[in-house]
Amino acid sequence: MHSLNELKTTLEPYRHQLIDHSLYAAITDLASLRVFMEHHVFAVWDFMSLLKALQNRFTGLETPWHPAGNRLACRLINEIVLGEESDEDGRGGYASHFELYLRSMTDCGCDVRPMHEFLERLQHDRDLLSALNESSPPPASQRFVHSTFELIERGDSIEIASAFTFGREDLLPDVFRKIVERIDREESGTLQSFLFYLDRHIELDEDRHGPMADRLMIDLCGEDANAWKRAEQAAIGALESRLALWDAITAEMVTQSPATC
Repeated sequence: MHSLNELKTTLEPYRHQLIDHSLYAAITDLASLRVFMEHHVFAVWDFMSLLKALQNRFTGLETPWHPAGNRLACRLINEIVLGEESDEDGRGGYASHFELYLRSMTDCGCDVRPMHEFLERLQHDRDLLSALNESSPPPASQRFVHSTFELIERGDSIEIASAFTFGREDLLPDVFRKIVERIDREESGTLQSFLFYLDRHIELDEDRHGPMADRLMIDLCGEDANAWKRAEQAAIGALESRLALWDAITAEMVTQSPATC
């Protein structure tokens, strides 16, 4: 394997499993959407952690400052960070996409306590495992975050970039937005904040951040077959981890469905 197109071809079966997943059919009402969001918010936070890991490796964050070694990677990553960490919030200000997601959760009555407790504990002692254990996130979300940070802690920049590029939120298909729109109509506009989040994320990801991430992979891997192989293994791992999360969320929705009571 020596190219981005070859890698994308290899990943297609994994992506199809996620995009065609039974998860979306299981989101039938506001209650099931809340289950999804209460799990998925940890993947949104996790995505930002991958991005910041790349920023730490490829941009000049240290003082005394020194120029970045890879100027293209520096530019691409800083461009993505600008949009993901300080996008327009729809209310005249700025917010990260993660903060927009949390706002959406609050507006539609999700339980945001585990995420807020996680962030507070993380800020206090900066120990990821303790923060996860003590804030009691959904077990599937906890496993998902663990798998990502195992990758980050290995420190291979190509693996981190690949997980970021191919495990992005473009795995939410168009049908998902249609489901959210229907539930929003049924709930008299409760999900407008979430629809705004989806619109901003889709707009930036499809038009700018997705192509930038692809270009980053091409720059990092070049013609190095071993680099592309490491990228492939990391991408498959990220997609399999996402699939396990989707499976667990679907199982919980089915368990909580009134039809099963």
